[in-house]
Amino acid sequence: MSQENLIEQEPVHESNIRRLPFKDLMKRIGPGIILAGIVIGPGAITTASMVGAMYGYSLLWIMIPIAFMGISFLLTTYRVALLTGMPALHAIRHYFGPLAAQIVGITTFLSCVFFTIGNISGTGAGMNLLFGIDWKIGALIMLAFLVYCYFSEGVYSKVEKISMLCVIGLILAFYATIFQTGGPNLGELAYGISHWTFPVGSLALVLGFISTNASITTALYGTYLSKEKKWKKADLFNGGMLADSIAHIAGVILVSGAIVLVGAIVLFPNQVIISSPTQLADMLVPFMGRAASIVMGLALVACAFSSLLGNTHRSIVLLNAGFNKPTGLEEKSVRWGSLVVLVISAVVSFSYGGSPIQLIYVANIATAVAAPFGGLFMCLLLYNKEVNKGLKKPKLLQVCMTISYLFSLILITFVIIDVIYKMFS
Repeated sequence: MSQENLIEQEPVHESNIRRLPFKDLMKRIGPGIILAGIVIGPGAITTASMVGAMYGYSLLWIMIPIAFMGISFLLTTYRVALLTGMPALHAIRHYFGPLAAQIVGITTFLSCVFFTIGNISGTGAGMNLLFGIDWKIGALIMLAFLVYCYFSEGVYSKVEKISMLCVIGLILAFYATIFQTGGPNLGELAYGISHWTFPVGSLALVLGFISTNASITTALYGTYLSKEKKWKKADLFNGGMLADSIAHIAGVILVSGAIVLVGAIVLFPNQVIISSPTQLADMLVPFMGRAASIVMGLALVACAFSSLLGNTHRSIVLLNAGFNKPTGLEEKSVRWGSLVVLVISAVVSFSYGGSPIQLIYVANIATAVAAPFGGLFMCLLLYNKEVNKGLKKPKLLQVCMTISYLFSLILITFVIIDVIYKMFS
């Protein structure tokens, strides 16, 4: 285990650490904001829109397990990283061997590639709304600008700032639309949150939605960003880790939840099936009027750009980590590897003959590939006695993480069964 992979190894006693004041906690936040920017891309917008447009309020309850799973995944990976002094995949390699780390590295890499394919399509969809050009040409223009960013200095700070702006912008746009439409039907809202059912045909959409908003891949990557942020073991007890986790999940829930509500209020009454960028823009018409296409186009481009910038780096960082290679965002192998991923993803995306919206939807479902493997090893590490040596067992977190992992595993299994049944029926 190389020294560059260590976060900190000095012993820290919880009783000697005081909670940071709010002002200082805000300074420790960073990885969670970047992760929110990566998560809230075109895939999140598209799947959230579909959830509201196709099923109205009936799937709002999904926001509860997303919050529960998202916070559990992040707290688990952060805890393991801070206690072991190693980011997630390096800890997996240390405790379970190279093969385990390589399997997780490959599956998380594939998950990120699928995510990138969806983001490229989203960038093109945004450019189509803004300028009326073919979505593939629009995507190429944005990808050229993205390549420039790969090889510029200060990658981490740029991603952090862009991500924060995108999250704030989306929250304002969609909540303004909710206000303009008079808000949701409170009775149907309460019913949708309290009645946990899967409407017919919704399983795959639910998987795509959850895989986007509460991803183990996202949590694993967060441990590498925490190294860039120079977190220490003290942040496990001074509130820094918890504050960052809450900031992440709050951003995700505020944006995705608002989009679902707008879809339910604006599109569901007319039974709109979203299959084009224009139909996404229709959600903002009640507030933006003719400017809806421009606003939605800017939102898609900004979110896709922010998500692409973070996600392509994420794919290589996790793959490199699985094979014990350098993981720093400024490393040449990470930059050039990100470029290769971008090119391959662009080729796949441009080869698709259908709507970019449908490609985003399919790609998001495929991102669930990493959950069975990454989630398993993080559960095992959370229960590992050596990892928790000298500290009280995190029983509550262990239960929450186990429930989250099993829920995602069961959902994936049912979707696979459903797909196979449809193929042979």
